Amino acid sequence: MMKPFASLVLLSMFFISQSEALQCYTCVGKSDEECNRQGTEQCPGPSDACAIIRGQSTTHKMARHRHVSVCTGPRNSLDLLQETRLVPEAPALDTKSAHLYLLSAPFVALGGLSPSEKEIAKTQVPLHQRYFRKQAGLTNRWQFQFCPSCDLLGIAQANKAVRVGLNETLMRIMSADTPVSLNAEQKTLKEIADLRTESRGLSVQFPKAKAKLRRRLFSDQGAPHEMLFSYTQKVTEGLEPDVILECLGFQWDLHRMYLFKSQVLADLLASAVSDHAMYCMDNKTRKETRHYRQCLLGGWKDKKLCEKKQKMCKVTLGLNINNPDVTRYAFAVALKNLYNSEMEVNEEDILGILATAALLEFPSLFQKCVQVMRSSISPANVCSYYSAGCKYKQPSLISECERWIEVNLVPQLGSQIHLRKLPLELLQKVLKSSRLFTFSEFHLLRITLCWVFLQQNPKIQIIPSYDTILTYFSSLPKICSFLEKEIGQRYIAIFQSLRLHGITSSKYLEELWQINFLPLPWLTRILSDHYYALENGGDMAFQRDFNTQAVRFGLVLTQEPRYHAEIISIYGFFFEIKAIKHDASAYSFYMQRVKHADPIISFFTAECSPVSLKQERAVKYEIKVQCQIDGKWQEFATDRLTQKFGIKKPSCKSKVLKVYAPSVPIYVTFSLLFPSSLG
Repeated sequence: MMKPFASLVLLSMFFISQSEALQCYTCVGKSDEECNRQGTEQCPGPSDACAIIRGQSTTHKMARHRHVSVCTGPRNSLDLLQETRLVPEAPALDTKSAHLYLLSAPFVALGGLSPSEKEIAKTQVPLHQRYFRKQAGLTNRWQFQFCPSCDLLGIAQANKAVRVGLNETLMRIMSADTPVSLNAEQKTLKEIADLRTESRGLSVQFPKAKAKLRRRLFSDQGAPHEMLFSYTQKVTEGLEPDVILECLGFQWDLHRMYLFKSQVLADLLASAVSDHAMYCMDNKTRKETRHYRQCLLGGWKDKKLCEKKQKMCKVTLGLNINNPDVTRYAFAVALKNLYNSEMEVNEEDILGILATAALLEFPSLFQKCVQVMRSSISPANVCSYYSAGCKYKQPSLISECERWIEVNLVPQLGSQIHLRKLPLELLQKVLKSSRLFTFSEFHLLRITLCWVFLQQNPKIQIIPSYDTILTYFSSLPKICSFLEKEIGQRYIAIFQSLRLHGITSSKYLEELWQINFLPLPWLTRILSDHYYALENGGDMAFQRDFNTQAVRFGLVLTQEPRYHAEIISIYGFFFEIKAIKHDASAYSFYMQRVKHADPIISFFTAECSPVSLKQERAVKYEIKVQCQIDGKWQEFATDRLTQKFGIKKPSCKSKVLKVYAPSVPIYVTFSLLFPSSLG
C-alpha cells in the first residue's frame, strides 16, 4: 500500500501531464480524505503545483501559482466562512477571583495547543467579530479580552512574563483586569505554584532563559552547615571531623588542625581539650602541634598524625554570637576559609563575612574583605562600607569611600535613594573638600535639599523629583525659614559649606525664596553680591578665597564622544569649556571666552542672561582632572592662573591641560573667580 504522500504526488503529476487545472486545495484536515472533501473549485491556468504541508496529525494542501497568490474565481459567504475557522471563540467569563486572574494569565496563555494539535472549530454564521488586543499595563501587552490558543505573539509574551516572575515593582502594579493592588496577594502563592507546576507539562515549549550567574560560594539550597560539611569532606578527603562547634542554632563539624587561623576558635579548643590531648604542655605534644600547623600551611597530611587524630574523641565547643551582622551564611563562609590557603569571599555578603572575621579574629579573611570592599564601591554600598570602616577602624576603607563620594556625589549617588544613608558628618566633610566634583553649584544645592527631604521623610522609597521637594518645603508653615526652626538647625553647617554665591540664575534664587528654606539674611547677602558684581563689570569683591569661594563647573567624560563642550555664563561673560580626546588615552582640556552673539550660544541663554560688553575680563582659574589609573585615584591640575580673557584669539583661550588617562570616567572641574579690577 503506497503512502498517502506518494499517491498525492503521482496524482499531481497526472494532472500536469493531462494539462488540466489543479484543484484548489485550500484546506486543513486530519487526513488526505478529509482534506480532499474540502474545496472542489478548479484553479485557473497559472496553477502549476500543489503544496502539501503535513503536521503530526494534520494535512494542509494549497495550490501554487505562477502569477497570483490565491485562486481566483467566484467567492461566496461559505468560502469566506471557511477561512475564518481559525478565529477562536471567546470563552465564557472566567469565574476566578480577580486577584488570581493577572497572576494566572501567562499560564493560561501558555496552555494553548500547538498548531499541529489544534481542532478546527465549526464556525456558525454569522461571522465572528474581529478581536483586538487590549493593553492592560506595561507587562500585560499580550492580553486579549479572552485567552486564545492560537495567539502566537501572546504565547511568546506570556512566556516572557513567566520567566520574569514577580518582583517588588510588579507587586505594586495596578492592572486593568484587576483593579486591586497585588500587595495583598500573599495568600495565593500556593495557588501560583500549582499553576507553575501545571504549565510545565504543556505542549508549547520555549527556550530556557539564561540563569543569572551568582557569586555566592555556597548554594542557596540546603542548610549552611550541611554545605560546609560537604566541602570539608572534599578538602580533607573524607577525614572524620573531631570538633563540633555549636553556634547560631547549628552544629558545625570541623577539624581541629584547621582551627589555628582563628584566634577565638583556637582558644576555645585549647580550653576544651584535656591535659593528655594535643594541647598538653609536654614537649612531645608541642612538636605534634607545630607539625599540625606545618601540615595545614603546606597543604599536605602526615599519615601517622592523621591516624592518631582519628583515634581522638570529638570535642564540643560552644560560641555565643549576639552580632546581628553575623548571619549563618557568612559564618559558613568564614569556616570554609579555614580550610583554604587563599581567602575566597563574595561581594553579596561581604559585610556579614567581615563581621564574622572580626568576631573570630581571623586576620587574613578580614583583610581580604577590606580589599574586596575597597575595589567594589558603588552607590548601593558606599554608605554601609563607610560605616563598617568606622566601626572596625579601617582608615584605608574610610578614605576610599570618602574619595569615591567626592567625585560621585553629584553624578551617581545624588540621583539614587541610597543618598538617604549618607551620614551628616560625612556629607559636610565632602562638601568642604577641594576635590569635590560637581556640574555646577546649583547641583550641589539641589542634592543637599534632596538629602534633607529624605531625612525628614524616612518612609519614602524612591528618589523624589525636584518639584516634589520644592512643594514639600513650600507647604511647611511660614513662621520662619526651615533652617531657623528646631528641626532644621542641625543642617545649618551643611548649607554654610555650599557656595551659594555661585547660583546666579534668577529662577533658582526665586525658588529658594518661595520655599522659605534659607534664612532671609542669607538670601539678601547673595542678591546684594550679585548686584554689586553686575554693577562693577563682574568683580567678585566679596569672594577673595579661591579655595572656598571659586565657582565650579564640571564635565564627565565616558567613551564617547571624542569632543565635549558646554557653555557657561557668569555675570554677563560667556565661556566655552572643552574636552578633546586625541587618541585612546590622550586628552586636552581648556576654556575660551565667546561673544554673546556667537551662534553656539542658545537663543534662550542670550535672551535671558545679562550681557557684558567689556572687551577684557581678568579671570583667576584652575582646571583639574580626576580619574582612576590602576585602581588608584590620580589628580592632574593646572596652576592657579590669572589671565585677561579677550574676545579674539589668542587672548580668548586659556592654558591647555594635557592628560594621559587610560580609563574612564574622567571628571573635569573648571574653577573660576573674577578678581576685583580695583585691587
